[in-house]
Amino acid sequence: MIDRAAVAPYDALIGLGSNIGDKAENIRQATALLTQQGDIRVVAASRLYRTAPWGVTDQDWFVNACIAVATGLSPQALLARCQSVENAMKRVRQERWGPRVIDVDVLVYKNVSLDDPTLTLPHPRITERAFVLVPLAEIAPDLVLNGHPLSHWLSRVDLSEVTRLDAPK
Repeated sequence: MIDRAAVAPYDALIGLGSNIGDKAENIRQATALLTQQGDIRVVAASRLYRTAPWGVTDQDWFVNACIAVATGLSPQALLARCQSVENAMKRVRQERWGPRVIDVDVLVYKNVSLDDPTLTLPHPRITERAFVLVPLAEIAPDLVLNGHPLSHWLSRVDLSEVTRLDAPK
């Protein structure tokens, strides 16, 4: 369940992550590819974050970010676009939660709740992942997931594994 009453206007929230090559550039390239056809427009973008790997921890660190977008695409068409961006950037799917040049996930789409074989909305593990919650809080701070504000979910994850890339050392 999503309460969008106090959230800035957008149609979807998308998470991006990379841990192969120039990670920050991969995020920028994926965003550009998502928007190049003109039917997706970024209305807010988080900063870039250095994050610890999740799931499979024996791999390089990630860069993660979130974007809020305006689009007329359906949730399934938006997912297809995200996957086409991953394919265009030569993402190889060898290991679940393993290394990737880019990961582009639809996290939230309007107030849609969906559970089908190809797409679950909101993303089923969004509330477990600091690497998603921290950048998401920048662009949709009033978002409510499963009846709780983001601050509730942020208090339940390890924030020490997420560092803003432009933060002072």
